[in-house]
Amino acid sequence: MFARRTLIKTMVAMAAGCALGAALPAHAAWPERPVTLVVPWGAGGGTDATARIIGALLEKDLGQPVNVVNRTGGNGVVGHQAIAGAAPDGYTIGMATVEIAMMHHQGLTKLNPRDFTPLALMNFDPAALTVAADSPYKSFDDLFKAIQANKGKLKASGTGLGGIWHLGLSGMLKDLKQDPKDVRFVPSNGAAPAMVDLAAGGVDIVAASLPEARSLIDAGRARALVVMANEPAALYPKVPTLKSLTGSNWTNGAWRGIVGPKGLPAEVQARLSASLRKIYDSREYKDFMNGRGFGVTYADSAEFGKFMDKSDADMGAILKTLGMAK
Repeated sequence: MFARRTLIKTMVAMAAGCALGAALPAHAAWPERPVTLVVPWGAGGGTDATARIIGALLEKDLGQPVNVVNRTGGNGVVGHQAIAGAAPDGYTIGMATVEIAMMHHQGLTKLNPRDFTPLALMNFDPAALTVAADSPYKSFDDLFKAIQANKGKLKASGTGLGGIWHLGLSGMLKDLKQDPKDVRFVPSNGAAPAMVDLAAGGVDIVAASLPEARSLIDAGRARALVVMANEPAALYPKVPTLKSLTGSNWTNGAWRGIVGPKGLPAEVQARLSASLRKIYDSREYKDFMNGRGFGVTYADSAEFGKFMDKSDADMGAILKTLGMAK
């Protein structure tokens, strides 16, 4: 009888051990199935292109398919909500963009950067001020003096009202103790039509990223005067930074980073963060981004979280100054 009981106990223990052993590899083997990478903007744009190269390289490193899905609408709200509202299991991640630091201030959504698990900042394209090739303003100093002497007369464009480039220009002026309203901002459907308008003489200034201004700059029809970054842009390293010219610490730009839903398990977060660092350091990623003129800037999970918080505070302050905060 004793031997029989001992045998039964041994068999039960072995069965429990087998069940535990079967459970552990399943947990440790993430990912076991395809991962979805949500992009809040349409196919063919810079955010989509950046997401697709990251997705392709992430797929190689994780050993599972990474499906890039464009979820557009609501000025970025739909896609960001799809990321934030997904199950926090690592199988749905996404590319957050600078708009997540703007939308809730504008009353478009309650979402903010704290609703996500930051994984890695992968790209930053700073704002630059560009004038037409035949503009009388040959330097940023020329342009700034003209703004001070002709308040409300110079016209700028680059995006819609309250868009990232409008806020970049306004924030720069505010930081330089100049009223943002001293430059009239003409809304446009993006940097491309604004640059065409600049070349045609319809506006005096375009605030946009250097990659967006690249075609007309390279064609000799436009000239960049300053970039709002701490370091010169790799695309045009001779364009001076705002800090080097004025001492201002104001920086602004369009950024893109990979995030997950809030509450992502630590082990999944660590695995994804390691993969993204590996991707950022790869020659394939750098060549892809540099070939398109996109800025490559990295921040790990903790630093990316701080970066988003600062971006959120900066955008909120400028929107409030412009009377556009809800």
